[in-house]
Amino acid sequence: MTSKQSAGILLYRRKTDILQVFLVHPGGPFWKNKEAGVWTIPKGQFTNEEPALDAAVREFQEETGHALKGPFQPLSPIRQKGGKRVFAWASPGELDPHTLVSNTFEMEWPRRSGKMLTFPEVDKGDWFSLADARLIINPAQIALLDELEETVPSQDGKGK
Repeated sequence: MTSKQSAGILLYRRKTDILQVFLVHPGGPFWKNKEAGVWTIPKGQFTNEEPALDAAVREFQEETGHALKGPFQPLSPIRQKGGKRVFAWASPGELDPHTLVSNTFEMEWPRRSGKMLTFPEVDKGDWFSLADARLIINPAQIALLDELEETVPSQDGKGK
């Protein structure tokens, strides 16, 4: 099992009485035509020298171009299929998906072509109801949605 770890933010809002979450789609040629199971919370790797929440806030800004101020509610860490441990925080907020600006990475593409191309780390983001999010998010991250649903009060303040 790998010792890699990531930290991220599960941004949420209410539209009428529907809880929505903001998810991102990874950029690059490998993910281009994939949807179900690949969307994710904005997150990224960090080392033990950086506090996990600081990494989560930094990664959110790097992947969306938007800075968050909180509040941040810790969620239970999850472990993804490849063994990566993900630390996450829920935070209420607004973000216009059309203003998303992601950092980039460089990779050889096509493979073994010798050509280096630049791709956005995140190629799109959007708001989803919890039901829709469960259909497209990385399956290990469904637990984050479940915990959010259990802990965020409804519009009338009575929970769920």
